[in-house]
Amino acid sequence: MTSGRREDLHGWVDVPHASIYFEATGNPSGIPVLYLHGGPGGSLGRGGHRKRHDPDRFLTIGIDQRGCGKSTPAVQDDLAHLAENTTATLIADIEAVREHLGITSWIVTGVSWGSTLALAYALAHPRQVLGLALMAVTTTSREEVDWITGGVGRIFPEAWHEFAAESGPGPGERPVDAYARRLAGADREDARLAAAAWDRWESWHVSLDDPESAGVYIVDDRARMTFALLVTHYWSNDGFPAGGQEILARVHELAGIPGHLIHGRRDVSGPAITPWRLHQRWPGSKLTIVDGEGHGGPKSVALLVAAVEEIATRPRPTL
Repeated sequence: MTSGRREDLHGWVDVPHASIYFEATGNPSGIPVLYLHGGPGGSLGRGGHRKRHDPDRFLTIGIDQRGCGKSTPAVQDDLAHLAENTTATLIADIEAVREHLGITSWIVTGVSWGSTLALAYALAHPRQVLGLALMAVTTTSREEVDWITGGVGRIFPEAWHEFAAESGPGPGERPVDAYARRLAGADREDARLAAAAWDRWESWHVSLDDPESAGVYIVDDRARMTFALLVTHYWSNDGFPAGGQEILARVHELAGIPGHLIHGRRDVSGPAITPWRLHQRWPGSKLTIVDGEGHGGPKSVALLVAAVEEIATRPRPTL
């Protein structure tokens, strides 16, 4: 990389069975900041992450995770390799992008599912992580998945009743497992109906602050299928924890790595107990609960930006 400002850089990195899309914005000699989007199955979207950090001081990198966004192929077009789309594979994809860009270490940020992936990445590659700044914090544990696909129905009972009934479960199947099976099945019309039903549920459990938004979460048909397919794939497998160990059981291994956990008090989809438990087991982490916000919001974003600034002031370790 050369010094000085430059125009936005974007491209694809070839990895086994996929090409991973990345964007890099800002000063190529600046402090690298990685942004990991939510989902699973979301995308970089309109690129709001590119505007968060000082472009003279930072190089902000965003990745569309395997199977979604501008990465190819889209998950629904490559069901034969769905089983290979796991957290470990996403971590390998992140490393491929880091090596492609010639980055030694970076600050890692993540929102929602992106915070799960950021924590998993840091546990796998701690020497590459200068610090973590996480918002709407999740670990995608079985307890969290059961809450968001079941327990939260106590708040939205009418919507949950419809969601559970439309899952079409077999004997002993949880709704999330039934949706995962149908969305990945050979009957693509049935998969389309399952994606629509899943989307309606998503719109409900994120609608506490905006009840009128309930009904449709993702308008575009292909994006809706991508999101539903990957979310259920990962949630049905408890986020594919490395070695079978949940993140909470290992987070103490991140002692010494700066960590900021930012979470909305009104986040009904992912209650604040998750970042609280992480904070209790992660020596040196900082927890900020934002009263009045839910699954993200302007105050949370501002705190995430400030967290990146704080991490950047710390001496960079010699690796």
